[in-house]
Amino acid sequence: MQYEGVLTKMQTEFSNPIQYYLVFENSFLNLNQLLNKSLEINFLGYQCLECGKKKKIFRQGFCYDCFMNSASAGDWIMKPELSTAHLDIEDRDLEYEKRVQLQPHIVYLALSSEVKVGVTRKTQVPTRWIDQGAVQAIPIVEVPNRYLAGITEVALKNHFADKTNWQKMLKNEVPAADLIKERANLKYLIPKEVQEFYHPEKEDLYDLHFPVLEYPKKVTSLNLDKSPNFLGKLTGIKGQYLIFEDGTVFNIRTFEGYVVKISL
Repeated sequence: MQYEGVLTKMQTEFSNPIQYYLVFENSFLNLNQLLNKSLEINFLGYQCLECGKKKKIFRQGFCYDCFMNSASAGDWIMKPELSTAHLDIEDRDLEYEKRVQLQPHIVYLALSSEVKVGVTRKTQVPTRWIDQGAVQAIPIVEVPNRYLAGITEVALKNHFADKTNWQKMLKNEVPAADLIKERANLKYLIPKEVQEFYHPEKEDLYDLHFPVLEYPKKVTSLNLDKSPNFLGKLTGIKGQYLIFEDGTVFNIRTFEGYVVKISL
């Protein structure tokens, strides 16, 4: 069987184990069903997720022009503390920015390769943690906008990592940690504007279980620009990565906007 279309990040279902779906315009794949089976990936071209044109992907599934101009690729996406919609100040498109920034956001601790701090919209719980390959996660605060979440994350970055070591995450090299205890110790690190939202007594620890038959001891990234054709046996899915028997890993998120053909 063959499936063809534009890559977008895998859709997920929070269950035990997590269910993964690769969704194309006219079809979809439940990737869990492909574990321990061979599949072939062929790179066919590009299609920008924003404008739809067949232009080389620059970053985050966007061509260069869309990445530089689209409201959904503003600096505040990666740096929430730069959000200004709560001040009625536009970055690229105030209507869009108000819609995204002025909604409940969660600042959290997640355990993927180490304990890390991060920010996500409340609607993205627990999807954000699944995408990061976290085996556990816990909310620290829920705040009404992205700016407050951003300044909280900045305040905590001196004490926690803010990025995942993807190689350790994929090899399942995860240290022991008590996220409930870690959260309980944060009271004096949280900005004054956010103290009222801090409720460490909540019982809201998430455990996440990924469909992995065997974790690799060494990982090598598949780059479709350099290796447009790949054949391998799928042995796991974690974060937004496909893991193959030979230690090759394929980050779907990195190659959003790439047109591929997948053969089973």
